[in-house]
Amino acid sequence: MTHFPSKRLPGAGAGRPAGRTLAAVVALVAALTLGAVGEGTAATSTTGGTATAAPRWTDQAHGFASLAGGTTGGAGGKVVTVTDQASLVKYAAAEEPYVIRVAGSIAVAPFGADVVVASNKTVIGVGDTGEIVHGELHLNPGTSNVVIRNLTIRDSYVEGDWDGKTTDFDAIQMDTVDHVWIDHNRFTHMGDGLLDIRKDSQYITVSNNQFTNHNKAFGIGWTPNVLTQITIDHNWFTGTKQRNPSADNCAYAHLYNNYVSAQVADGDPVWTYGNWSRGKTRMVIENSYYDGVQHPYQADATAELVQRGSILKNVSGRTDTWGTAFEPRDFYPYRLDPAAAVPTLVKRFSGPQQRIGAAVTLHVPADYPTVQAAVDAVPAGNDSPVTIAVAPGTYRAKVLIPAGKSNILLQGTGRSRSDTVIVYDTPAEYGGSTGSATVRIAANDVTARNLTFSNDFDEAAVELKGEQALAMKTTGDRIVFENTAFLGNQDTLMTDSPKLDVISRVYVRDSYIEGDVDFIYGRATTVIERSVIRALSRGSATNNGYLTAASTWTGNPYGFLITRSKVVSDAPADSFHLGRPWHPGGEPNAVAQVLFRDAELPAAVKASPWTDMSGFSWKDARFTEYRTYGPGAQVTADRPQLSATDASSFTVADYLNGTDGWAPYARR
Repeated sequence: MTHFPSKRLPGAGAGRPAGRTLAAVVALVAALTLGAVGEGTAATSTTGGTATAAPRWTDQAHGFASLAGGTTGGAGGKVVTVTDQASLVKYAAAEEPYVIRVAGSIAVAPFGADVVVASNKTVIGVGDTGEIVHGELHLNPGTSNVVIRNLTIRDSYVEGDWDGKTTDFDAIQMDTVDHVWIDHNRFTHMGDGLLDIRKDSQYITVSNNQFTNHNKAFGIGWTPNVLTQITIDHNWFTGTKQRNPSADNCAYAHLYNNYVSAQVADGDPVWTYGNWSRGKTRMVIENSYYDGVQHPYQADATAELVQRGSILKNVSGRTDTWGTAFEPRDFYPYRLDPAAAVPTLVKRFSGPQQRIGAAVTLHVPADYPTVQAAVDAVPAGNDSPVTIAVAPGTYRAKVLIPAGKSNILLQGTGRSRSDTVIVYDTPAEYGGSTGSATVRIAANDVTARNLTFSNDFDEAAVELKGEQALAMKTTGDRIVFENTAFLGNQDTLMTDSPKLDVISRVYVRDSYIEGDVDFIYGRATTVIERSVIRALSRGSATNNGYLTAASTWTGNPYGFLITRSKVVSDAPADSFHLGRPWHPGGEPNAVAQVLFRDAELPAAVKASPWTDMSGFSWKDARFTEYRTYGPGAQVTADRPQLSATDASSFTVADYLNGTDGWAPYARR
């Protein structure tokens, strides 16, 4: 079934070539000053071409943690939110994968106790307020595939034990583990090390963290074996004395774009330092920034250290470089920011970030085999944003987002909405109209973007009593469809509510809807804006169908608003109705309200475009037009027109604002 590809209607803000030039300029400014871009973006690598806008971070591991199968943490498992120690301990130690969201501050008891994190876990702070206080995250030998992000871990320091000789209260400690990503955390004022990566741990990345107010910040190694591969980038070490980091017998240690500043100055001539390549470590340092540091970087005689592009300010002591170490780009690609930009970048983007922890992303099919599996992973009663990112492809399966699984963004990741299709072929003959729906959204606060929803039941191929075949049915409130397509024949898109006198709101923008009979219908307050509606021909010269069949509650002044949109059809002239009034089960208080406003109508639209349904007269419904145009638009006695005075009360905002001020149309 063909349909129009993604394309905004004229005047809807399509991009212009000048925008590309502006984006490049803004991105370059971002890399140097960060004053002109929003949170989370900056320039791409400074090597090999013009700077272009790119994400400052993603939810995918990079560096050595991305190799040998990669590090995905709890992806594929259930998402849970914890607010207390017992829940954190339970889920962190479980055998199955989990995405564990830490909401608020969790104080660990007894003081300095371990929270064991088992394999296949993501532990991530909600917003920028997730904290673990007085306790350590501990990864035992054999643990694999762990992501720890967006947390503050603090305050297990024992007063008077500056050297950490009496306790071992690290923020995170791991022994003989593999595939771990430590990202966007804040570590401060702990009992021994802030981060200890020990005993031949492999495929590790430590990025965008803050190490503060401590003696021994970050140590790696402590065996004679030369196995550990580690990437350390965009971290901020401030108010620390040593191990920023120290790397002992690492096969490969790649440090780039780190910022070491305000080093503790206690007069120690040896054990106050920045980076140390120890034993047989091969270390590469690139484009880092050292300000107020004794011994910025040094290497044992048995180690190798290559440094290029870093900036030294107010430093003293050793800056050793010898050997050839290794070439990081032989292992993985990476973005190298200018050293001069590092202090600004790292101060702004390191540590916990609201935009990382505020939402969780579930990838289909990389982490979850089906869209439904990802939906199932979202917890009931969900109150935080979850993105279900659906890769390009055709997914032949039904999807139900049940009530209670709110705050979901269903996002196709292809270049076009046609790249990602969710389709099934059930008619109403088998399970009723609701049962026919390919996708059902019963939850509130759900957005679908850059997707196609289809019911490809072939009504011409068989003779059935129930040929209705829904591509989409919604009953939730505050539902948004952006750049989506709905494909079907009869009853393609149903926007409904849980019961007659409950008002649900749906906003459809920059989208495409096609069908023939009653293919936009239901009782939800629904705005369709800047979209294309295609009325399919059924081969009749006189009656090919009905665009709408609203069943608006009589107490609701706002049913369907179709505005700034275009209706197209290859049906014969004067053969399509704009709508008819649907009274489900003969319900007298379902009184349709439909307004076509500033919409283009084709010649296929009848001169008398409204008609009766099941014994109910269209004249008793609330059918109007306002400033429609095109070959199918005309003013006759059978075409009620909204007055200019009344039109001021039937805007997009009037339809959608409700009592809570919902304004999805304001987001561009």
